[in-house]
Amino acid sequence: MSQFGSQLHGRSDRKLKGNGKLKKKNRDKKRYEMGGYFANTRLGEENKVNQVRGRGASYKNKLKYAAYANLLVGSSYKKARIKSIIESRDNRNFARLKIMTKGTVIDTDEGKAVITNRPGREGSINARLLK
Repeated sequence: MSQFGSQLHGRSDRKLKGNGKLKKKNRDKKRYEMGGYFANTRLGEENKVNQVRGRGASYKNKLKYAAYANLLVGSSYKKARIKSIIESRDNRNFARLKIMTKGTVIDTDEGKAVITNRPGREGSINARLLK
C-alpha cells in the first residue's frame, strides 16, 4: 500500500489478543482506510495553500506556508503578520523548525498570540491575543 504515498490507519496485525496470542489476520488493509501525512505548516514569506483531493470528489485545503494570521482583537478579526514562533505545546522542536500547529504561541505585529485552529486542515490560521 505504500505505492499510494499515504499512511494506513486501522488495527495493527501484530497486536496481541487477551490470551497472549497474535491476532489472526482475516483480511488486508483497504485503500479507504488510508489517512494523510502531517501537513507540516511552516513560517514563510506568503501564504501557500495546497488542495488535496478527498473522498467523494471533495477537496481539503492544507496550509503549507503561512505569513499572516487572522487575529482576534476584542470582538473583531484583524489580519496580522507573523514574525516568529515562540513555543509549541506539541513538540519543542516544532518551534525550532518553525512548524505551526494548534496551540502554538506566535509573535505577531500586535503581540503574542496563540493559534486556535488546525492550519494543516483548514488552510488558514486563526489566533487570539495573549494577555
